[in-house]
Amino acid sequence: MSIVLKKVFTRFLKGIANPQLILMFLAARGFLKWLPDKQYLKLMFIIRIKQKLNLNKPRTFNEKLQWLKLNDQRSEYTTYVDKFEVRKFIENTIGGQYLIPILGVYDNFDEIDFEALPDKFVLKCTHDSGGLVICTDKSNLNIKEAKDKLNKCLSRNYYYVHREYPYKNVKPRIICEKYMVDESDTDLKDYKFMCFNGKVKCSFVCLNRNSPHGLNIDFYDLYWNIMPFERYYPKSGTTINKPINYDKMIELAEILSKDIPFVRIDFYEVDGKLYFGELTLYPGSGFEEFTPKSFDELLGSWINLPILK
Repeated sequence: MSIVLKKVFTRFLKGIANPQLILMFLAARGFLKWLPDKQYLKLMFIIRIKQKLNLNKPRTFNEKLQWLKLNDQRSEYTTYVDKFEVRKFIENTIGGQYLIPILGVYDNFDEIDFEALPDKFVLKCTHDSGGLVICTDKSNLNIKEAKDKLNKCLSRNYYYVHREYPYKNVKPRIICEKYMVDESDTDLKDYKFMCFNGKVKCSFVCLNRNSPHGLNIDFYDLYWNIMPFERYYPKSGTTINKPINYDKMIELAEILSKDIPFVRIDFYEVDGKLYFGELTLYPGSGFEEFTPKSFDELLGSWINLPILK
């Protein structure tokens, strides 16, 4: 059996054990475009959350994110999720000083002039989640692997994977950003602020992205106390120091989230300076379970859904 056939057969066997993999495989390749958004989300919700999706009277955080996907489809949301176009919104709203320096923007991978780039940089697709290449040593960068990964991302419409409407009309491009690292010198912590109708209610920090054990996420209340729940990813078991710019992060997050039922605003802190990360309207696409489940309902109670006209 050829290597290609072995890979296909292995994926098939995994799909039988985990129907989510089959659904994701088909969705990523556009085979489920014919399925209406509501039916698709109901199917995905049963597979991922293991319960029926209540769209008539949504109560939980995950349910309300699905409702927002279907019913709160503002045109400006497309700008918010576009990693290049959102920079204009940030500059006009809170100021360009919070933007990570950009080194280039490209319509395709072959436009990238690697000789003109510094030794360290980050390549990101503007239209999806996960289209990322971090280069810490240009001399060791496998350009073919980077090209294959980003070209694969550029060829797909991310909207069809989780039916997040804002991604439907984002122009696929690649941006190159300055490589950033915090005081750890090995990692860059994400400070992610959960904003409910323009008010920060809690935040979480992503740690250990590149560790052998994988990503950890710790939720904090407004007083920087660890909150007693997990959402898909395990806690780190540690408590980090509150960022120097914590209060400023909250202030800016509430400016950026004004009049939005729910949005997550991300920041980084490098050498005492604050940088904007991204806006995320549907964290985990509303398909990540809470432990204990009561916190799914608690965070859901913080979202006031808009009244449909």
